Amino acid sequence: MQTVILINLSYTLAAVLFILGLKFLSHPATARRGNILSALGMLLAVVVTLLDQSIIDYRWILLGIVIGTVIGTLAARLVAMTAMPEMVALLNGFGGISSLLVGWVALAQPDLSNFILLTIFLSILIGGVTFTGSLVAWGKLSERISGRPFLFHGQRQVNALILLANFMCGVMFVLYPAQPLWLYLAIVLSATLGVMTVMPIGGADMPVVISLLNSYSGLAACAAGFAISNNILIVAGSLVGASGMILTNIMCKAMNRSLGNVLFSGFGAPSGDDDKLEGEVKSLSAEDAYYILEAAQSVVIVPGYGMAVAQAQHGVKELQELLEENGCEVVYAIHPVAGRMPGHMNVLLAEADVPYDLLLEMDDINPRMETFDVAIVIGANDVVNSAARENMNSPIYGMPIINVDYARTVFVLKRSMASGFAGLDNPLFYKENTRMIFGDAKETVNKLVREFSA
Repeated sequence: MQTVILINLSYTLAAVLFILGLKFLSHPATARRGNILSALGMLLAVVVTLLDQSIIDYRWILLGIVIGTVIGTLAARLVAMTAMPEMVALLNGFGGISSLLVGWVALAQPDLSNFILLTIFLSILIGGVTFTGSLVAWGKLSERISGRPFLFHGQRQVNALILLANFMCGVMFVLYPAQPLWLYLAIVLSATLGVMTVMPIGGADMPVVISLLNSYSGLAACAAGFAISNNILIVAGSLVGASGMILTNIMCKAMNRSLGNVLFSGFGAPSGDDDKLEGEVKSLSAEDAYYILEAAQSVVIVPGYGMAVAQAQHGVKELQELLEENGCEVVYAIHPVAGRMPGHMNVLLAEADVPYDLLLEMDDINPRMETFDVAIVIGANDVVNSAARENMNSPIYGMPIINVDYARTVFVLKRSMASGFAGLDNPLFYKENTRMIFGDAKETVNKLVREFSA
């Protein structure tokens, strides 16, 4: 009896650590502390669970802990910041396949009730969808798979049939658990559904997909917790699932998309033919841009994935400080889906020690945009694409964007005139107040820094 009480108290403490960890993760200043608290909560939960079970031999468990620790440490240290979205996608996938395997192993329990069989099936279904969907997301983010939506006629109907077939397998699995055919068929169908769900989604919409798959991984873990009657796994899975769904809803609003549109595919599908852009692009050298910045009283910096690729965040912070020394107000405009995962730009700028109070959200910066002397767009394309306001045939029409074209002057730092991850041309580049500064963003920013330091 005392052992049960001690275990439940330990699980309660672990749950409190999870909740506090999520709370601290909501702010960059406390994010590291939140990560540590969550990790300690999980360590406590794992240790208590192992002590509660009749483990015959700990050698394989210890070997798994050592291997996992080594891989996790190397990944955290060696993976570049530009590859963080791909890493997050893979971690979501690993969570999904883990839940699937836990559900599968749970079949070895004696006297399984229909409820437990149902939760086993759900852990397999959601885990399989999460695993293969995350692999496709990883492929799109790493550009091993085209970022464009993969669409064909009747796609939604095919996905609906696969989902219906999955549910039918679930019914048969619960009725006839001794027949392995339904289990194997459910695994294959869930894996297929994961691929078919993510393939139609365009690369520019990956932040929504990442947060949705994160939610799926939590729901799969929750179902696995019910399957093995482990309370802390149910709690942890519920927290991840709920927080992921909340984040997904925020991302959907930022993309002007409904959650149903994400869940039932077709997300990112074009709504018509793009108009051919015409106009003259005006380029500018970094040296000439310096003279405009030197006279500016207010500057807004809009970062995007190109800044991550160029690793320009430290140079941008240095430029910010030089501008401030020159009497200029400098702020950053952060779009909710800038980059390729939720919070991507916040993480990069936090790494460069940019003060958090300088990071302004889209809704806060847009009403002020006309008051800025210069808007500097660094590697962003889709989140400043004025076609979202001006071109009803554009696939992103109606998507809220940062209205940088309302600033007096716009500097766009890009390597070339190539389109962004969504594969869409940007009318911003042809506007009268826009100047293109071609070249590597880091080198361009460093040139500006040198000009100010001279």
